[in-house]
Amino acid sequence: MPSYLILRLDGPMQAWGTHTFEDYRPSNPFPTRSGLLGLLGACLGLDRSDTPSLDALAESVAFTVRLDTGAPRPGVDRLMPKRHTKLSDYHTVLDARKVDGSTNKFPIQSHREYLFDAAFAVAIGSRPDASFSLARIAESLRQPRFTPVLGRRSCPLGRPLLERPDCIEADDAKAALAQFPPHGGLIYSEDELVSDQPTWIRDVPRYGRHRQFATRRLYLHREEESS
Repeated sequence: MPSYLILRLDGPMQAWGTHTFEDYRPSNPFPTRSGLLGLLGACLGLDRSDTPSLDALAESVAFTVRLDTGAPRPGVDRLMPKRHTKLSDYHTVLDARKVDGSTNKFPIQSHREYLFDAAFAVAIGSRPDASFSLARIAESLRQPRFTPVLGRRSCPLGRPLLERPDCIEADDAKAALAQFPPHGGLIYSEDELVSDQPTWIRDVPRYGRHRQFATRRLYLHREEESS
């Protein structure tokens, strides 16, 4: 039976950027593959210039994400479901990147989106011939080498990353997430067995090429609410 690690991504702010330029930095409504790989890479202590190790990590793991809109915060809103919102802040940026890759010699205005009061559960599965085992990843999540954040450095964790200290077993990622409430959230999965509702997203990092991403297919599924 397959094994999975279950992560909880919960904090005051999160930002899971999409492929964009400096003047407008939107956030995806759910964690991107590039963002999750960056989170694991930071915990493992991988340098961003270590392309072979980053590629090996990317080939080792698969992600399934559930939007936990009903997750209450202890002591804050036990009776009120959590509903995340998007807000943006304003920056001026020097040496911004132009569309052609060159540097803009003039300062520009930049608006950056953040998710407020968002919560996600993530099932991490292992791919065949993985160079990075789930046990090694779990150890790094318990004792990270670099500080993990929820997308951007201004987005600290609100709780430990691991829902359980070690792997769990389940028939598939959807069944793994179903072991942990709250239920009924929208699931984004790389597994086509989850649903027949595919969508495309450009969030696969091309390591060694500055800020370049490839496209992948995701499948959407609404988890059944527990009775």
